[in-house]
Amino acid sequence: MSGGGVSDDRRGVSDAPARAERIVEVGRGMALCCETFGAPEHDPLLLISGLGQQLLAWPAELCEQLAARDLHVIRFDNRDVGRSTRANVRPPTPLRFATRRFERGQYTLADMAQDTAGLLDALELGAVHVAGRSMGGMIGQTLAARQPHRVRSLTSIMSTTGARRIGRPAPSTWRLMLGRPSAERDVSIERSVVLWRHIGSHGFPFDEPAVRALAGEAWDRGHDPAGVARQLAAIVKSGDRTAEVRAIAAPTLVVHGDRDRMVHPTGGAATAAAIRGARHETIAGMGHDLPRGAWPRLVDLIAGQVARGGGATVQAAADASGGSAVGGAATEGAATDGATTDGAATDAVSAAPAR
Repeated sequence: MSGGGVSDDRRGVSDAPARAERIVEVGRGMALCCETFGAPEHDPLLLISGLGQQLLAWPAELCEQLAARDLHVIRFDNRDVGRSTRANVRPPTPLRFATRRFERGQYTLADMAQDTAGLLDALELGAVHVAGRSMGGMIGQTLAARQPHRVRSLTSIMSTTGARRIGRPAPSTWRLMLGRPSAERDVSIERSVVLWRHIGSHGFPFDEPAVRALAGEAWDRGHDPAGVARQLAAIVKSGDRTAEVRAIAAPTLVVHGDRDRMVHPTGGAATAAAIRGARHETIAGMGHDLPRGAWPRLVDLIAGQVARGGGATVQAAADASGGSAVGGAATEGAATDGATTDGAATDAVSAAPAR
């Protein structure tokens, strides 16, 4: 597993943390920005964000609602976004994506899962409940499969297994992904509004002012299209992870919206089918965001899954597979989180968290 190089170049990254954000060292030269909600003595719930999305992808008010359910909530910036460390690897070109021949040092989802484990170590947390959205669901799946002792329960939201023919973006979504990322804040925000209006929840009201405000905040915290490209390469390089996902023994809930134009609902169905005993919940009208109107159900689902996870760690995965967690690199495939390296969608995904 290659962790990739790291860079001290933090241009475009705000040095002034909002609220109670903190930067913690997680090993291998990486530092992640995180923020917590709720009492530390409550059950820990780790929220993992998607491709190009910062910790803002889990809105503070939603985190507070989860914390009100007696949970200690942690949200964070993955590597290469927000206020976390940038990898010292050249962003992949379209040709490298087409050939799947990436730069030496290009990291994978397994490396991002290891970052997550390092964050837990830094926060002195052993086993936690995990909820991940989109790419965050993939990272959560990888952590649950490879380090089962760290995951008490898993909630995989709007995610997929990486298999080629499932979970693919709609053709109309691909058409929005052409063009180069903008270097202008206002243009990037406009593109974010266009994309999130398209891939968002058509069964719920579209809150354009909230999308604009969060897109601007994300830009100010650390806009970096190159980092988004490297994250996408991590997904592609990780390939079809179905075999690994089958090793997950943590109590698992799969949540998907029936109007998702970024990761087709077949991605959620395949994830649930791969994990023994997984529950599969569909939210009518939800797309590839977390609309405020769906928060009550999402809070109930996540809190309920935490309760099902109980207090025991999941060493059962190791026991069931003969004593060890899954390891090694996943086979290569054409998995994507619904964005390209060279387009308006890279702009929009990196600048606009979920509303």
